[in-house]
Amino acid sequence: MYSQAKVLAGGLAHIPVIIGVFYLILSLFNKRALKFPQDNKGKKSDVKVASTNATTKKVSVSNAEAPKPVKKKHADVPVNIYRPKTPYEGTVIENYSLLKEGAIGRVNHITFDLKDSDPFLNYVEGQSIGIMPAGEDANGKPHKLRLYSIASTRHGDNFEGNTVSLCVRQLQYEKDGETINGVCSTYLCDIKPGDKVKITGPVGKEMLLPEEEDSNIVMLATGTGIAPMRAYLRRMFEATEKEKNNWNFKGKAWLFMGAPKSANLLYEEDFQRYLTDYPDNFKYTKAISREEQNVKGGRMYIQDRVLESANELFKMIENDKTHIYLCGLKGMEPGIDEAMTKAAEEKGLNWSELRPQLKKAGRWHVETY
Repeated sequence: MYSQAKVLAGGLAHIPVIIGVFYLILSLFNKRALKFPQDNKGKKSDVKVASTNATTKKVSVSNAEAPKPVKKKHADVPVNIYRPKTPYEGTVIENYSLLKEGAIGRVNHITFDLKDSDPFLNYVEGQSIGIMPAGEDANGKPHKLRLYSIASTRHGDNFEGNTVSLCVRQLQYEKDGETINGVCSTYLCDIKPGDKVKITGPVGKEMLLPEEEDSNIVMLATGTGIAPMRAYLRRMFEATEKEKNNWNFKGKAWLFMGAPKSANLLYEEDFQRYLTDYPDNFKYTKAISREEQNVKGGRMYIQDRVLESANELFKMIENDKTHIYLCGLKGMEPGIDEAMTKAAEEKGLNWSELRPQLKKAGRWHVETY
């Protein structure tokens, strides 16, 4: 019989052996664990290469199959060159009204000088910048940043590549019998040439144009949602812009524009000029809600125009080179969806299935607020 002390001593003597075995097992396990993701990574890579090299079969949307083109990631697009903690202070070059007499509200075109930015604040069509309005809120804290879609091309309105422009509507609403003005939109509409404004960005890859010159571009916009569309159209049709770009648009661009009154149509002179100069490449359809009636006798909205053009529109969508861009107030989305649903039904299609297919293929682009 062993005494209790000898048993205890013998047990303690085995502890180092047990610990050594435990760490040996743990070491082997960790080696396998490290090797496992590498093996899997190789397998995933093989699958990806096989998918990339596979021949893409062109499929018409009319058969309700998923569009085939793969969505591009636009890895070379500049993002967040300037952040809220380190914004760029741009100088206001100009600030003028875009509205004609009799219009509703207040909408301004505002341009900022970027030439002194270091690093340089470059951007591409379809992106946004952030604006940090001066002053503090009711709690004594700096006002929050607001994002605005860029209305100019990468070369700016002056084609020199050192400015950025915005299209801003002053937000106003009633609360308890009092008119409330939006903080940032009012700040922007009130700034003067020479003023300094804190700018961040650029941000966004959702609304970028495709690289193919023969793409078709369908644009659905209301109000200041015209901003990115204006940038697209300038890139496509401005003579100086075309000279500067290694990109010559050969497709068809179709703009659906919604406004409450004709006096509220933005950049109208430019769009009319594009119609005259490029009749084979540009189509312009307007919906003036307070001046026009739809087939039911109600106000004419952009979704009514979409429904009227259903056949021609869906013929374009059947082409896998067609991209659709939607920008404006978030409230426009249900109406557009309803119109597209009805238009799709007439073609024997299910819009609720087709839209996510277009989105996955990188052909359905939405930016609403």
